[in-house]
Amino acid sequence: MNNKEIFYWYVLKTIFSRETKVKQLLDERNIKSFVPMQYKIRQKEGKKIKVLEPAIRDLVFVYAQKTDVEQFKKELFVNYGFDAYFLTRKNGLKRVIETIPEKQMQDFINVASHVQEDIAYFSPEDLELQKGTKVKVIGGLFDGIEGVLTRVKGKRCKRIVIEIPGLAIATSYVEPDLIQIIKD
Repeated sequence: MNNKEIFYWYVLKTIFSRETKVKQLLDERNIKSFVPMQYKIRQKEGKKIKVLEPAIRDLVFVYAQKTDVEQFKKELFVNYGFDAYFLTRKNGLKRVIETIPEKQMQDFINVASHVQEDIAYFSPEDLELQKGTKVKVIGGLFDGIEGVLTRVKGKRCKRIVIEIPGLAIATSYVEPDLIQIIKD
């Protein structure tokens, strides 16, 4: 590894739902990565079964140096015949590789890692966030997580929203006595 480079959270876009395979290959190389998972009910041979599957299709969050991710992407194509792409965003006239701040990613991982809980995932288009109250969770399962308190259509309670802008939104119910308002 090149010690002069800084570690960032990058977002890799896979094709044909290969995010779990990409994560497995990253794990084998001891490269830290994250794929949010959730349980879904599926029909198999006429029976309903509960299956653990990726919550956000085709995305893998990778914590590494850029050169290590680029090397991994080359090996992925050479050894397995498929590509993964850096997710980019427009910045003026050019596109830049998307990186996610450490605190924001850790809060997202802390919420999304609890697959047994009532976690809901949305794309930014699915959930129009109104300016909500910024809050911090004090105690409990999500201690230290910062987000926005809001109501989500179809849910009867207020939920904390953890957003990675433009990519994903995870929400979960938090007991009201564990919520502290953050003053700007």
